[in-house]
Amino acid sequence: MAEAQTNIPVGSTTAGSVAVAAESTVATRMSAPPSFDVADFPVPHGREEEWRFTPLARLRGLHDGTAEAGGVLTVQVDAPEGVTVETVDRTDARLGKAGTPVDRVAAQAYSAFEKASVVSVPKETVLSEPIRIAVHGEGGTAYGHQVIELGAFAEAVVVIDHTGDGVLAANVDYLLGDGAKLTVVSVQDWDDRAVHVAQHNALVGRDASFKSVVVTFGGDVVRLHPRVSYAGTGGEAELFGLYFTDKGQHQEHRLLVDHNVPHCKSNVAYKGALQGQDAHAVWIGDVLIQAAAEGTDSYEMNRNLVLTDGARVDSVPNLEIETGEIAGAGHASATGRFDDEQLFYLQSRGIREDEARRLVVRGFFAELVQQIGVDDVEERLLAKIDEELEASV
Repeated sequence: MAEAQTNIPVGSTTAGSVAVAAESTVATRMSAPPSFDVADFPVPHGREEEWRFTPLARLRGLHDGTAEAGGVLTVQVDAPEGVTVETVDRTDARLGKAGTPVDRVAAQAYSAFEKASVVSVPKETVLSEPIRIAVHGEGGTAYGHQVIELGAFAEAVVVIDHTGDGVLAANVDYLLGDGAKLTVVSVQDWDDRAVHVAQHNALVGRDASFKSVVVTFGGDVVRLHPRVSYAGTGGEAELFGLYFTDKGQHQEHRLLVDHNVPHCKSNVAYKGALQGQDAHAVWIGDVLIQAAAEGTDSYEMNRNLVLTDGARVDSVPNLEIETGEIAGAGHASATGRFDDEQLFYLQSRGIREDEARRLVVRGFFAELVQQIGVDDVEERLLAKIDEELEASV
């Protein structure tokens, strides 16, 4: 597998950049400033930087205001004792506190939802079982808003499962109090025709730790935009992702880690496998280290494994540094096919070719699957990977 610090020319269209500047181009890369009002965003035409890889015609009207709500979407929360689960209206002060919509679909979702779900873990509460949130679509278009809130020094694991059919635009907010520790596993296992566009906002408190594991398998179009900012020094964020893009699917993950306060850390690692004609994966990784963020330690990485002809990867890591007083910063991106030497080694020890290919792919994903930390979810995802591989090996 070929790897480079700024671009990955093997089997993909990519670009990468490192900049040291007085002003933030990462923050202004969007076509309009962040806003909760959909009217503040022009209708995208596909030439904008944030939309140039996205098949707008397949968004079912989410981007231009023609998608009318009316679909059936159920949200079920299974939470351990001590966790508060609320359904709130638009006036709740916690909604939007973690971040503002940065594109028209996120603003449309914020403008259109009627009720939001808020899951709260009290301060100093350490949960021994995960909170499980099941989001299931039964057709039509729906808009949603979800808030996960941890009090100071609380610890929790949240698993969010997306299944079924439909068109969903949503915002998800993660609010971490000082010293809190939150792990979120978001699984996109939609039916083949589903469309899912969402912005994930994490606000990390002082000395708090946030881990996000995004797993994307299903859907016709899935476009996720995880964003992290810090509310105090000493915060840590880990953003992991795993995606398996099949024939005709478009899966897009656009990340921003905004180091806006001193002495915080971030680590980003996304891996994807692609197979089939017109399978298209997009990964955009933006890390901004602002002038005030001295002592920042940051790294981001994206790797892609192309299993068949006809698949396309666009991987664009961007790193902007506005201060010279940092602990470390870097990025890397790589795309390639199976390593023939690995396959030869396994086959020389009596392993059939199809089984050898499965072992290589499992090994490629193993590091990220282990980050989940929930046994039944890990087992299910490994089984899903094997199921996907049946189509190509």
